[in-house]
Amino acid sequence: MGEFKLTTVEEFEAGTNRLLETGAKVGADAWQFRVKNQTPHCKFGEQGICCRICSMGPCRITPKAPRGICGCDAHGIVARNYLKFTAGGSATHSDHGRSICHTLYCAAPDGNYKVKDPEKLIRIAKEWGVETEGKDIYDLAHEVAYMGLSEYGKVFGTQNFLKRAPKHTQEIWEREEIAPRAIDREVSCSLHMTHMGCSSKPEALIRQSFRSGLSDGWGGSMAGTEFSDVLFGTPKPIDTEANLGVMNAENVNIVVHGHDPALSEMICEYADSPEMIAYAKEQGAKGITVSGVCCTSNEVAMRRG
Repeated sequence: MGEFKLTTVEEFEAGTNRLLETGAKVGADAWQFRVKNQTPHCKFGEQGICCRICSMGPCRITPKAPRGICGCDAHGIVARNYLKFTAGGSATHSDHGRSICHTLYCAAPDGNYKVKDPEKLIRIAKEWGVETEGKDIYDLAHEVAYMGLSEYGKVFGTQNFLKRAPKHTQEIWEREEIAPRAIDREVSCSLHMTHMGCSSKPEALIRQSFRSGLSDGWGGSMAGTEFSDVLFGTPKPIDTEANLGVMNAENVNIVVHGHDPALSEMICEYADSPEMIAYAKEQGAKGITVSGVCCTSNEVAMRRG
């Protein structure tokens, strides 16, 4: 680890430009090039006033045609598009949380995945009303993980983690009827409401977007965060490095990415193993460097540096 240095925006841009120049020489594609090919963008799409939900469309709202074929106006079409966008985001992050819950359910003392923060697991169990006294830590992990998985399809009630919010916030959610129920139900309800022939009232559509978003933030994503700490250890302040300079030309470079920290953790475990390091050296490298992109990069860096 070298001396700490805060990289400026100008330095980031200069490094990116050099990379783009190098990539262009070997015919590599990049989003910066693709943006130019897509310009100018469709103005109807930019304003959210294009609808492709039914087979009678697509429809676009103009002064000449203020309503779509189904009768929905600009407000309803924008709200539909926004809700579908919200549901997609909720499904994505929440499914990440589901995967982590399932991984915790499969954890075992002699398995690939273990409980690395038993104290946090016990705190969550007590928060959810689970008896902890005298239980084997893995039996407890499996019980809590099952409850976490059940949050996705619970038949009645709202998300368990909602009780963490300030009391007045919980009262607002209840009063406005946006406290999220089962995570999968909110995503399903969102797709139901935005399908052809269903909801067109913008107030109802936006209200559902709140509920769907909360089901992720206080449901799936929170489960993913909390149970990742239980499995992989709760992060603490740690030194790390960032930017393209972390890659080493003399090493095997592995870049982790995506919504699957369970996979990236295993990659790190094996990259640190003497067997894999020896194999890399047999192939002519000096070692193995693991870096990352986006959220999985942060998951790895905040625990391993």
